[in-house]
Amino acid sequence: MLAEERFNALIDEFRAVPGVSMPGEPGQHGFGSSALKVHGSIFAMVSGGRLVVKLPRDRVSALIGTGAGAPFDAGKGRAMKEWLTVMADDQESWLALAREALDFVGSTHH
Repeated sequence: MLAEERFNALIDEFRAVPGVSMPGEPGQHGFGSSALKVHGSIFAMVSGGRLVVKLPRDRVSALIGTGAGAPFDAGKGRAMKEWLTVMADDQESWLALAREALDFVGSTHH
């Protein structure tokens, strides 16, 4: 399954969640235009064929430590501390981490 197809499945999963906006909504361009957002903040997106999620810094470090994830670099030459590139290619992992990212980003914006 292609990353885009897997991400589309995530989009369907989160479509009914209050506060979540879908990729490609009018007026979205550039970074994050193809991302899932909650209250206007990105929590999950696809970059380079991989899922990228926003999680607490210590969680990102832990997942990188286990090999479940890799640092995310938005082309600036340094890793972004609260962003994780998910190494898994299965839908269950993507969904679990995207849910976690939704909880994290959603809870910091109330």
